[in-house]
Amino acid sequence: MKQEKEAIEFNIESIPVPEDINEVIMSLMVNPNLSPLNYFNDFTEGSSDLTMQNDDSISESGIFKLDNGGGFISMTTHAMHHHLELDPQKAAEILVSRATRKMICYGARPVAVSAMLYHINFSDVNGNYIASGVKTGIENAAKVYDLKISDRKIRFDYFGAHGTQTPTLIVTLMGVMPTDAKHNLTLLTPGLKKKGHNIFLMGRTSDDIATSDYLEFYHGITDSPLPQFDLQFEVKLLQATKALIEKGLLSSAGPVAKGGLFFSLLRSGWLNGLGFDITTAAETRIDSFLFGESMGRIFVTVDEDKEDDFVDFLYESKVPFFTLGHVTKGEIRIDDESYGYIDKMSENI
Repeated sequence: MKQEKEAIEFNIESIPVPEDINEVIMSLMVNPNLSPLNYFNDFTEGSSDLTMQNDDSISESGIFKLDNGGGFISMTTHAMHHHLELDPQKAAEILVSRATRKMICYGARPVAVSAMLYHINFSDVNGNYIASGVKTGIENAAKVYDLKISDRKIRFDYFGAHGTQTPTLIVTLMGVMPTDAKHNLTLLTPGLKKKGHNIFLMGRTSDDIATSDYLEFYHGITDSPLPQFDLQFEVKLLQATKALIEKGLLSSAGPVAKGGLFFSLLRSGWLNGLGFDITTAAETRIDSFLFGESMGRIFVTVDEDKEDDFVDFLYESKVPFFTLGHVTKGEIRIDDESYGYIDKMSENI
């Protein structure tokens, strides 16, 4: 089937490196997708009986206890509303990978995935191209992540009377949570845990700001290609993460998601009121390093006593990693410059 949308030409060199990182942070903070404090999306208060476990971020993790006492399940939903027409197969693989990466970071075992295509006219040539590509992408991702596909079909939602709408793909991933002999939940939550814990970035760093919220909302550029992505590397990264969790070498783990590394760390620090002191990679643009949303990256915190075992394992696994810095009592520092304290961030929203 013929692709109707031409490939997007984009050169990161056309985007100036920002001189004031704090101005970028404050500009993006008003975006509800990025801010750690979001009134409109906060349904967590009083919604879970798991808070009795005194966990800082159980509700953030999408974990639910089965009524019959049979254990715990995990669920996460992700969507892509732009660039789907450019490469639907890659877009679907990215979306399933994002959901899987998030679930793995919490210690869950992904089991099944379902998908919904919105605003796709399946009687149109381009609609067929998108649907076919999405189908292949979901099948590819399900195979490498050992996922079952719910209903074995993609559900469509299209009403011509609504006019032209942006094609949107939504995937929902369901997983199971491991429990101990007494059926207590064993969960690796995304919240930073303790001042002094070392922070590492697992995965590859690159000059990639494509399809990022930073590029779209700060620079006003909506046309860019999909971010860098390698499905096989994703598998390797997640296998290493699962092994590290099983070995008990991680204190917390989180995927680099919306807003890039900075906002992913900010959301994790917000949960326990902790900050971070990090150093960016000299060979990577600072805006790409902090706000880029390229795939295949996970940040983890490690207790000092376990750092040697953690580093040795990654060397043996041949998984690239970068030493970011450490958890602070609340201050946020980047390259030896202070950006304030995490408990004051909400005052700027």
